[in-house]
Amino acid sequence: MARGNLAAAPARYPALSAEGFSPWCVAVRWPSSSPVTPAGYRRIRDRAHTMGARDGGGHAAHVLGGLLGYLNAERADPEEAPVPANRDGQYLHLVGHSFGCRFLCEAVQWAADARLVDTLDWSAASHLPSRPFTADSMLLFQMATRRDAFLSLFRHLLPGDGHDGAPLRGPVVATYSRHDRATGFWHLRAERQAGIGHSGIGPAPTPVFTTRLLPLDERYPLTALDHRFVNLDASDVYVRGRRLNPAGAHSDHVRAESAHLLLTLADYSR
Repeated sequence: MARGNLAAAPARYPALSAEGFSPWCVAVRWPSSSPVTPAGYRRIRDRAHTMGARDGGGHAAHVLGGLLGYLNAERADPEEAPVPANRDGQYLHLVGHSFGCRFLCEAVQWAADARLVDTLDWSAASHLPSRPFTADSMLLFQMATRRDAFLSLFRHLLPGDGHDGAPLRGPVVATYSRHDRATGFWHLRAERQAGIGHSGIGPAPTPVFTTRLLPLDERYPLTALDHRFVNLDASDVYVRGRRLNPAGAHSDHVRAESAHLLLTLADYSR
């Protein structure tokens, strides 16, 4: 979808067009369906934690570290380009949906720990001893977690509090929609507060900028995305759900407007 969007309107993403944008997509597919009940919610929440967290016994951090190690082998000298980008334009953008966002944040958080086996080591980058990789953006569609997650569960994604953290170069961008009942009505019953996918990121280590999901013919200004945390109100776009579906518009992010956002983040990273 993103590739087709670029081909249809190359002028919207000038940096990508100029560099011959050729994306590789690595997807993680996992059993994340459950009954829409508090017990079903907790089961998938715990499964995401088990897959992604070091203390959960999962291996996602090692897999992610291995992927980043492969990127490292193909890029330029780390001292000349201390990000996963080489002369051919290699960049890393992270995308998740629902509980996959939790899984992604857990995995990135632990893969960033230089003590983990199989993570990218950057032995030549002595000035970054505890930063084994960087990501250029993290895009979270309808995230199924508490609004204060970046102050509690994922506080090590960013530098601070006496640690270097995972060096996310670009923004953490989260979409939300008031029509998402999975992270609204049902999340409220499971965790006693609405989720990010319904109400956006709440308290965070740095100020959160809020804007709206734009149509295809409107370009995002850099000032709308150039922040550590960005809330994207998609309530006017993510509105559809199957009839009588208790999740509402939770999965209505598979749209051209979502590709427009992803391509813009990639474009501004160049």
